Amino acid sequence: MVSFSLFATALGDCGIAWRGDVVVATRLPDRTSSETAHRMATRTGGTQNAPPIAIQNAIASITALLAGERVDLGGIACDIGNVDPFATQVYAITRSIPAGETLTYGAIAEQLGDKSRAHQVGQALGRNPVPIIVPCHRVMGADGKLVGFSADGGVEMKLRMLAIEGAQLGKPPGLFGDLPLMAKPKR
Repeated sequence: MVSFSLFATALGDCGIAWRGDVVVATRLPDRTSSETAHRMATRTGGTQNAPPIAIQNAIASITALLAGERVDLGGIACDIGNVDPFATQVYAITRSIPAGETLTYGAIAEQLGDKSRAHQVGQALGRNPVPIIVPCHRVMGADGKLVGFSADGGVEMKLRMLAIEGAQLGKPPGLFGDLPLMAKPKR
């Protein structure tokens, strides 16, 4: 039997669903808490209940991460159901990205042996059943471009999450910023 609960974070009320002591789904905040609860119930077929200790610990870790603490969510047990082997590999690589760091879709595809599958990586992450735990917000387009994000709020939500984690977006400035080292002589 699946149960779910909502919990307050710096982003708003998130959702978590579980079976026993294992997380089966998470949800980033929707516009309202009631919308988040409705979507969790519809998606999981579960009922809203008080979480057991293991899920309370997962909630505490997620809440701390979304408050800006460097928390590793790798110890949270998840059962993401019947996803294809490619998506399972994508989620494993994505789950290994530390807070405050990012990878590109192409880099994940390359780790899987075929950089041309970057689009498929994006599709798999778009179906991510446990966002935050599988931190799909840490995956960027080529050259660090911010591209689609399926959570309510889209790319803006992705930016907020990366800012909370202290991720540096774009190319870091050099010693003298973006100023040229020498002026070009006029001719």
